Parts: sequence; structure tokens; C-alpha cells
Amino acid sequence: MFVNRVFAGFDESLPDIPGRPTKMNSVERILVIDDDVELCSLVSEYLRPEGFQVEAVHDGKTGLARAVSGDHLLIVLDVMLPGLNGFDVLRRIRDGSRIPVLLLTARGEDVDRIVGLEIGADDYLPKPFNPRELVARIRAILRRSRKGREQDVPEVIRVGDVELDPATRSVLHRGKPVEFTSVEFALLQVLLREAGRVVTREALVDEVLGRKFSPFDRSIDMHVSKVRKKLGDSDTGDHIKTVRGTGYIFALTRSKSKNATR
Repeated sequence: MFVNRVFAGFDESLPDIPGRPTKMNSVERILVIDDDVELCSLVSEYLRPEGFQVEAVHDGKTGLARAVSGDHLLIVLDVMLPGLNGFDVLRRIRDGSRIPVLLLTARGEDVDRIVGLEIGADDYLPKPFNPRELVARIRAILRRSRKGREQDVPEVIRVGDVELDPATRSVLHRGKPVEFTSVEFALLQVLLREAGRVVTREALVDEVLGRKFSPFDRSIDMHVSKVRKKLGDSDTGDHIKTVRGTGYIFALTRSKSKNATR
């Protein structure tokens, strides 16, 4: 079954699922910002058995207030909202937070997807969508955001003037901190780890976005573009170079890359 509209309120009347966590502190809390109450109820029914607790709000202003509260692990955000639209909400979230955001866009609206990724969305999902794909996208984003923290012996990766620390989820460029979303951080980490070697677009989509590669999906290229801008790259790519028809390579400088294990 495909969802034909969007999201709404958390239904506390839904029965508990045997064997699933029910306490607030033992579940993963997801914030859905959408004005479609019927869809929200349906999505809540799909997410709750997976161990997620859904809070839904239906306008941009209220959604923004909840988004910056620190009460959630991830935000599902619709582009079309009353009051503040989804892009405005996302911009204000990114002013002070790196919480993962999955953007809902209308199918066929490529401009919405491009703008959303440029502003700082971690991923997007066009509507209508299969609820199972929504669950898969959410889990993939959460895995990426936790990957660095779960490493037993995090390594600081240094390549040229870029330093990335998985333990603190921080990046320095020429000694100055640079803020990245969870997807951008994961992308940069892969490219730095493979510095001097070509990483295919297929490999990046698989490892960074956690899904199968589609030649028509340009989201990984948009994330690369965002990382380039934050590192001050020119159009030709001073740090990250395009290998036409294949993928990307993080260029080695004259001083070879060094890894420092803490």
C-alpha cells in the first residue's frame, strides 16, 4: 500500500505491541512536521511497531519550536506547510542544530529536492511513498549519525588542510571548525579514508545513503557539492575532484595523508 498524502499526530490510544519498548526513554523519538493528520496516524502505526515513538505537529512555526527542543533523534519534514514552509523551517533548524532531517517532497519536483539538500537535508523521500521505504530511510540515517560514536577506536583522519575526528563528529579546515550535517560528515569521512583513490558513486550511495544506487538519483552529487562549498573548493574541486562517469576522489597533497589514533 502506498501513502498518498502526508503526516499527523501521535496516537496514544494505539495498543502496545508485545515485546516492543513502550517507555519514553527506551524508544527512538521521531518528530513529524506535516499538516496531513490522516497520513501522520498511518505513519505512526507503521513506525511504532519498529520501536519509534512519533510526535507530529501540523504547521511550520510549531514544528520549528519542537525541532530545536532536543527531544528527538530525527525529523521528518514536509516541504508544503502552513505558516513557515518546510524550507524555512529547515534553514532555521540548521542555524543551530545538526539533527538529521528527512525531507518529504512532491514526486517529480526536482527543484524541491535540490533546494532541500542544499539547505542541509540529510535525505529526501518523494510522495507518494511506501511506508516500508520510510522506515528504511529513517534507519539508514540514524545508522549514519551513530556510526562514528560507535567505533571502538576512533581515528582522527588528516589529509592536507582537513582534519576529521569521528569521536567528536568534528571537522577542521585550516584549523577552523566547519559544521556538517550527518550525511555530509559521513560522505567526507569516506572520501578522506580513501584519499588518493576513486570512490564510485555507487559505493558512496551504498555507504553514505544506505540504499541501492540509481543513475537518476542525483542526491549524492548534491551532498558532494555542499561539502565542496564548505571546504572552500572552486568549481574544479580543490579537495574533491570529479572522475567523470565514475565517482569522486579526495586529492592528496604533497604531504601524504596521516592518520592519528587516539
